[in-house]
Amino acid sequence: MTAAAQQTSSVLIYVGLDRIGDGLLKLPFVRGLRSAFPNARLTWLAGKETSVYASLLAPLVAGLLDEVIENAGIGRTPWEILRRPLAGRRFETIIDTQRIVWTTLSLWRVPHATFISPAARFALSSLKPPKEYRTPASMQRQMLDLLEIASGLRFETPAKLDLRIDAEVHALAGRLLPDGPSYVGIAPGSGGLPKCWPLERFVELARIQEALGRTPALFLGPKESDWVAPLKDALPNAAFPLQVDEGSERHGFSPLLTIALARHLVAAVANDSGTAHMLAIGGAPLVALYGTTVPEKFMPMAERLTVIRAADFGGSEMRDIPLDAVTRAVDAAIGG
Repeated sequence: MTAAAQQTSSVLIYVGLDRIGDGLLKLPFVRGLRSAFPNARLTWLAGKETSVYASLLAPLVAGLLDEVIENAGIGRTPWEILRRPLAGRRFETIIDTQRIVWTTLSLWRVPHATFISPAARFALSSLKPPKEYRTPASMQRQMLDLLEIASGLRFETPAKLDLRIDAEVHALAGRLLPDGPSYVGIAPGSGGLPKCWPLERFVELARIQEALGRTPALFLGPKESDWVAPLKDALPNAAFPLQVDEGSERHGFSPLLTIALARHLVAAVANDSGTAHMLAIGGAPLVALYGTTVPEKFMPMAERLTVIRAADFGGSEMRDIPLDAVTRAVDAAIGG
């Protein structure tokens, strides 16, 4: 460990916001932070909106982050540069994880000793990467590179993410998806409809799985509540583990429950979504569907991952992905 890392008493990490998928991908960075700066006070700052580290994923960063600030008003408008943010608080080290220059300039006004930012090719950074450095495609790797620059330590890109989940949650997952059937997870939702494969194709896919002797397990979050009734009508023999009273009442839509449920799946299909990341981390062989989004930037941490892009079939929208391609991918995932 470098002397600077040992002596650093406080570190501020800036992000715009954190959704579920972002938060899961950033966990190796957060763990690395605590390893690199074991005695420092670590403050996670979401400048534009909220962070799941203050809510749904708070249990996963307990003991790692000392403070999570949301809606800090940094990164919303260029006029922020005219004021000093965070009421004059001072940090030994600030790590800016984004590249918009005016946001970086606003954050730079927070009093600090060391400032790390990739904006404008690290122009404002106290420490910089080698001249030959090239920004990696993966957001996760980008953040780990920033941590290496700030600490002088090496952090490998994880192939998978091991989480400590309470035995009670695993037991609940076993009751919601009991042993016997071969469950194929189907997660038809996402953050926006343009990122969703047509719902009727998910229904067709589920019926094909039933015809092959498998049981579809539908993963529907709070944003898909309007889909629950019509999907139950269309697929009366499917499992809906997150809608079972015991699951919804005791754990709501806890990401940890979905991750535990993934261990009971022989395969899963999902759009580019937070649920895709949960199913991948849980260990399900994942078939991930992408339209206009770039999979390389937010690639799920899956031991077995099949990526299907609309561009593979000459299109850019999710409906350009044919049903038979997804069906073949599921069969291949189950076959190992």
